[in-house]
Amino acid sequence: MELRQLSYFVAVAEELHFGRAAARVCIAQPALSNQVQALEKELGVQLFTRTTRRVELTRAGEVFYDRCVRILSDVDLSAEVARSVAGKRVKQIKIGTVYPATIGVLPAFLARIARKYPEIQLHVSSGNTNDIIRNLENGQINVGFIRPVENIGSLRFFSIAHERYLLAVEKTSALAIRSEIDIDDLRDQKIISFSRSNLSYTERYFASVFEEYDLTNNIAYTCDDTFSLVSLVSAGLGIGFAPEWTEGMPNRNFELRKVRGVDFRIGLGVAWNKEDPTAGRDDIIDIARSLARPGR
Repeated sequence: MELRQLSYFVAVAEELHFGRAAARVCIAQPALSNQVQALEKELGVQLFTRTTRRVELTRAGEVFYDRCVRILSDVDLSAEVARSVAGKRVKQIKIGTVYPATIGVLPAFLARIARKYPEIQLHVSSGNTNDIIRNLENGQINVGFIRPVENIGSLRFFSIAHERYLLAVEKTSALAIRSEIDIDDLRDQKIISFSRSNLSYTERYFASVFEEYDLTNNIAYTCDDTFSLVSLVSAGLGIGFAPEWTEGMPNRNFELRKVRGVDFRIGLGVAWNKEDPTAGRDDIIDIARSLARPGR
């Protein structure tokens, strides 16, 4: 079994298409298929189910994929550690970010990194907090801009900002022209709320607020993410609580208003793996820490 075979397998597992995977690793598709088949023969298990229409991981393939990602990440990490010990500079920084940071602190972070280390390559990927934490743990990214979580394991984290949740109302709504809004003013409104299997701290907070003020029956629409929530608000279907960063969205058709009786703020911070020499050297984390700003 060779590392090259593992990297080929990972490419197919992530693309779920032999043609795209072959292009990604720059070999011919028949050669890629042969390498994966040789790997399956050596393992004695089938890693993929193949039909004329689709390629899917088997259960064994899913487990093997997770292990391969960790193995390949450990190899990359070992190379970075060796370069670090030898005094070599970091060549690439891989950054994971939640969307609020993308339009908030991330541009300043990237600008400062680029000015101080113009030779470093930067790669940015977007995702949710849980995905970013998982990628930090397995070495796929070096620095993550995430929401605070209750358990971050062996990673390191510090907070850099806090922002309020405000009431999003469609621009022509009567609430949009009110100078002050009270929680009782929402009793005749249709409320848009989140509905996910695993509610975050934010969502649990608003669920308790709606229950406390007997507004649960006002929930008319539910969604899984902030973009969907403000889209429903913009369509005039109801009102919902959204974080301040949404105020920077282009072509928005909603306004944000403070509601008396609701005072909720959510944090944003930077996380990294303490064993990753890329994040730990060249002032990368210090640059991120310099972005900290007081809550509004």
